[in-house]
Amino acid sequence: MIIIEQEKDLLKVHIYSDMTLEDFREFEDAVTDELEHYDHVNLLLDLSSMSGFSVDVALEELRFNKEHARDYQRIAVVTESQWLAWMSWLAVAFVTAEVRQFDDVESAQMWLQEPQQ
Repeated sequence: MIIIEQEKDLLKVHIYSDMTLEDFREFEDAVTDELEHYDHVNLLLDLSSMSGFSVDVALEELRFNKEHARDYQRIAVVTESQWLAWMSWLAVAFVTAEVRQFDDVESAQMWLQEPQQ
C-alpha cells in the first residue's frame, strides 16, 4: 500500500507492506503531476514499514528513474533496513539528485526543508 502527500515541490511517499506495480504507477503519476508545476521534485521516501517489492516493480523503478534522472533535486530515504537502503541507493544511481538516508521521518523532513546550497 502506498500513501502520497503533496506539498509544493515535495512528495511524501509512505509505503506499507509490499510495494506493488499498481503502487508504483501511482507514484509515477504523482511525480509526473508535480513536474507539470515545478522544475524539480523533492522526495521523502518513508520505507520504514515496507517489507518488500517484486522484480517487476524494481524494473519499472529503474526505467522510470532513468527517464526522470534530472527531475529530482533531493531524495530523503527513511529506513533502518540495510537491504532496503542498499536497494534505494541502487535505484537512484541513475538520478542526479542529492540522496540521504535517515532513521526517522522528522530528520528527513528537516533536511528537505534546509536551503539548497
